[in-house]
Amino acid sequence: MRVAILSPEAVPFAKVGGLADVSSALTKALHAESVDSLLILPLYDQIDRSGLKLFDDELGAFWRGRAARVRVWQSDELVAPAYFVEAPRYFNRGKIYGDADDHERFAFFCRAAIALARKLDKPLDVLHCNDWQTGFASVEMKRLRRHDQFFAPTKILFSIHNLAYQGLFDPQDLWWLGFSDEKNVFMSNGAASALKAGAMSADALSTVSPRYAREIQTPEQGYGLDWLMRARSDRLAGIANGVDYEVWNPETDPHIAANFSADDLSGKLECKLDLLRRFGLPQEPERPIIAIISRLVAQKGYDLIRDAARGILDTGAFFIALGAGAKEYEDFLQSWHDVAPHRVGIYKGFAGEPLAHQIEAGADLFLMPSLYEPCGLNQMYSMRYGTVPVVRATGGLDDTVQNFDSTTGSGNGLKFGPYSAPAMLEKIREGLYFYNQAEVWKTIQQNGMTTDISWSAAARKYIQLYNEMPGPQ
Repeated sequence: MRVAILSPEAVPFAKVGGLADVSSALTKALHAESVDSLLILPLYDQIDRSGLKLFDDELGAFWRGRAARVRVWQSDELVAPAYFVEAPRYFNRGKIYGDADDHERFAFFCRAAIALARKLDKPLDVLHCNDWQTGFASVEMKRLRRHDQFFAPTKILFSIHNLAYQGLFDPQDLWWLGFSDEKNVFMSNGAASALKAGAMSADALSTVSPRYAREIQTPEQGYGLDWLMRARSDRLAGIANGVDYEVWNPETDPHIAANFSADDLSGKLECKLDLLRRFGLPQEPERPIIAIISRLVAQKGYDLIRDAARGILDTGAFFIALGAGAKEYEDFLQSWHDVAPHRVGIYKGFAGEPLAHQIEAGADLFLMPSLYEPCGLNQMYSMRYGTVPVVRATGGLDDTVQNFDSTTGSGNGLKFGPYSAPAMLEKIREGLYFYNQAEVWKTIQQNGMTTDISWSAAARKYIQLYNEMPGPQ
């Protein structure tokens, strides 16, 4: 089976969020399960080209009325091949997203990706599209396979990682992008939606957790497309993400101060002291560290953190935050740090993978109070590193974290239900109560570290979905 993973980002090449981790990890995991998998993404200017080799220097893609010639590069860093579409006009921007012409940029990427798929030695069995940026490819593949024998057997899976981001743009652009015949497929409340079009054109849909697959069928989390998710519910699957054990492994991680395991947690203390040093906080290892790594947006629960800031400090814990986003939350973190510089450590921005690993290894509790969360990855990274996740029971957080039961000793984290600062603070206090009971705390840590959250399990579910999803009509 040949599967092409189409994604706007993937580690270690280009990353904004969790999609980058998922795209590369799934490609590798499928390859390990004997699937002929490959990854296709844009060649952004920030990608290190030293390990790339030229695959095709004259790929032809018909674009805006003429044949556009683009170069394609290849990397074998993932073991499975990764291909990069070079288009300086669209991808030499110094960033991945955020321009007014994003819809044009990714429509071109999709056109070139399908042209690349045609030049490979054999057809695709599955085109696996991810998020709105690849919705154009879903539409185009459905159109092409009606009259093109090369693509006739190709199935289309469209994965929704966050329904809130729908790739909306002016419908008048559809004609020169080459989608005038599919206008009705794109239209959503007066705008053109690349995500809606991708979801309508695919043979099957998936989300990144079972609970999120149910939640997006409701008006509260459907973002205007709940009707479509309900209409296609018989072709909608929820498969929770996994963890790349080669990348997130405290026993071998080169980014952390000391390696450790579920059987020997002693190295975690050195990681904690290293983390305190990095954030300029006092060397007080007996004091617990609560950490968060996320985009600074309302979805991630920063309203709750702001409301509970005083209560969090009253617990006696340190608080460490890494992320960037809305100015109001950046300003809040800065003012919080200014008020309590010896208790609150912040890094505004995205510092790269090493610091994220150091936070996961050195923290005691990891906070994820999300309003909604399609899957989430950091709660699983935390469990791998003996850092106990404190999460709100929504989406993939609810699917992957089992609340600790002190009577049975089962559970790998702590969960609260209501989206409120008091509910979050109560669960933090419960976590700190367990933290002060060394043997109980060790049990929670080891429960998390021994939970099977590998990508191999998730990959097998995707393979089953690929085989069972309906083919071209």
